[in-house]
Amino acid sequence: MTRAQLLMPSPAPSGKRARRAIGAQWRAFVAALLQLLALMGAAPAAAAPTHIAAELIAESAVAPGQSVTLAVRMRPESGWHGYWQNPGDAGLGMTVNWQLPPGAKIGVLRYPVPETLLIGGLMNHVYNHDYAVLVDLAVPADARPGSVVAIKGAANWLACTDKICVPEQGAIAAQVTVGEPGTRDSRFDGWRAALPAPLGSPARFALSGDLVRIAVPLPGAVPLHDPHLFAATERVVDYAATQTFSREGDLLVVEIARARFQPDNPAQFDAVLRMTAAGDGLMITAAPGTVPPSGKPLRTAGGDASLSWLLLSALLGGLLLNVMPCVFPILSLKALSLARAGESEAQARAEGLAYTAGVVLACLALGGVLLALRAGGEQVGWAFQLQEPMVVAALLLLAVAITANLAGVFEFAVPGFAREGSRKGAFATGLLAAFVATPCTGPFMAAAMGAALLLPVPEALALFAVLGLGLALPFLALAFIPALRAALPRPGAWMDRFRKAMAVPMGLTALALVWLASRVAGSGFAFAAVLLGVIVLAALVLLGRRQRHGLGAGAAWTAGLAAVLALAALGLPGMVREPGAAAAGMLPSTPFSAAALTAARAAGKPVFAYFTADWCLTCKVNEAAAIERTETRDAFARAGVVVLRGDWTRRDPAITRYLTDQGAAGVPLYMWYPKDGGPPRQLPQVLTPALLAELVR
Repeated sequence: MTRAQLLMPSPAPSGKRARRAIGAQWRAFVAALLQLLALMGAAPAAAAPTHIAAELIAESAVAPGQSVTLAVRMRPESGWHGYWQNPGDAGLGMTVNWQLPPGAKIGVLRYPVPETLLIGGLMNHVYNHDYAVLVDLAVPADARPGSVVAIKGAANWLACTDKICVPEQGAIAAQVTVGEPGTRDSRFDGWRAALPAPLGSPARFALSGDLVRIAVPLPGAVPLHDPHLFAATERVVDYAATQTFSREGDLLVVEIARARFQPDNPAQFDAVLRMTAAGDGLMITAAPGTVPPSGKPLRTAGGDASLSWLLLSALLGGLLLNVMPCVFPILSLKALSLARAGESEAQARAEGLAYTAGVVLACLALGGVLLALRAGGEQVGWAFQLQEPMVVAALLLLAVAITANLAGVFEFAVPGFAREGSRKGAFATGLLAAFVATPCTGPFMAAAMGAALLLPVPEALALFAVLGLGLALPFLALAFIPALRAALPRPGAWMDRFRKAMAVPMGLTALALVWLASRVAGSGFAFAAVLLGVIVLAALVLLGRRQRHGLGAGAAWTAGLAAVLALAALGLPGMVREPGAAAAGMLPSTPFSAAALTAARAAGKPVFAYFTADWCLTCKVNEAAAIERTETRDAFARAGVVVLRGDWTRRDPAITRYLTDQGAAGVPLYMWYPKDGGPPRQLPQVLTPALLAELVR
């Protein structure tokens, strides 16, 4: 809402709508007051530290009578954001009072495609990352070659977090050399690519009752992912209202509720259409005209998927986790539990329910912690636990203990993971199964987990619970269907041999965790974790000897092991270091960054961006089977494909933000950007060499 709106009388709504209107007006009044304070800007405040740093940069030299592009580069601190030209329901776009030499002319500010931020029912159009506002400067024709044109400006803007806003200002300046343009600043390629592209054909809009309907000529073959229309013209649409998109041939029809207070009836409607979550957009100028009826509804990522479909996706995703490579470390535990299910119907059902409870509870706990961390501003995603070195070390010790138990070195003193007829054991197995099985996302699961990061907490937790139910479903079915249990081999001496055989994959899991520890926290940390594992294994061997003589662990053994673990908990965090660079693969690649992606797209090159982690077995299988292959390397080289690799082994806020923008909660994620700026395509999570080669044909 603008300050002019606040001064105009508004209809008197009633009931719930009245309370909502009063609250919105009060919040808008506070935002307008902040705008006024920002514009007043006393001189002493200019020297105060700012939360968004502003800098004026010239692209190159400029010939007399020609134009050069300037960039007002804005760099928000972490957790802070700036605003688009139309900030939405609250906020303040940047203003600049230019000081130009005689004869010089400055154009209008050109903003990149913004992002949405919905707080308390108010929609804001913001940037929570570095961005650049471009403007063209024309120098006079009589400018003397070799001279320097000094450009100055007094800029005012609003810097905000989700809780507070601070009016800020700063002096910006640049020196522009008059002469033949030579070396230019390559950063401008990326900044231009972030601007919305002009729409080649005129759009139309119509006011229909309480709706604003916009017809945008856009070929039906152009895919849209998470579209949003940002209205540049104020007092026309309700910024926070749900936007409906539909197709009618090569026409995109957008319907948005009209502004709630004193809606305007403009002669022209300007807007920016965001076409993808990555920020690709179109600049639209619409004139009044006829808009056809809505056509085929457009299915948008994360926007119109019903909760029932998301719940089904979570169930199927959890079910498929049972056959995906990332679940292999726990198959030995589940195999023993399934084999024991043939003892009695009552015991089988009890173990099935206990195992399911453990899986669901673990998924709920992981999901709850994930949502809490994200609500606190942390950039984390699904499988965040394996990005923490201490969690990897704990899993390593657990794998050592389970391997020793399966090999018969010792027995759990309490009902444990492999204890016969134990509901507590089944419950504990379920906890571990979910904790280790969830790092990778698979088909169906990706959409559900991506939506869970955006849904309200109750719906999000429901998705996490149903994911756990899907993971536990095969064991639960076996427990409650006698015919399935009857197909299992009868218990006998083979079970002890099978149990010891299953110690091999668990031992390999422990070795894999050693390697992961080196990748997450460095070789020194991994060596310390291995040494700790050897000490724990020696303690378990000693325990096994005592058990074979009919003795328990004893107070001395328990105290000694507890002391070792306590010292490890205190000492290991201090040994975390940056790991060494990963070995170069067969397919040449560059570390992923938003700047690298923007630069490659600005150069008109095709881009293959893939996101992986050393703890994700699905990722490694895809890399071995499809990505790191000679045929893929040769095909990409012939087509000039730029390969960007996002390593999410350790926490990386930039990669997490990109995954979230694509509706993905974790890895693997594979994105294909065609050459010449075409819309991106999200590839399947199971790759083949033929699929990758087809991209460049």
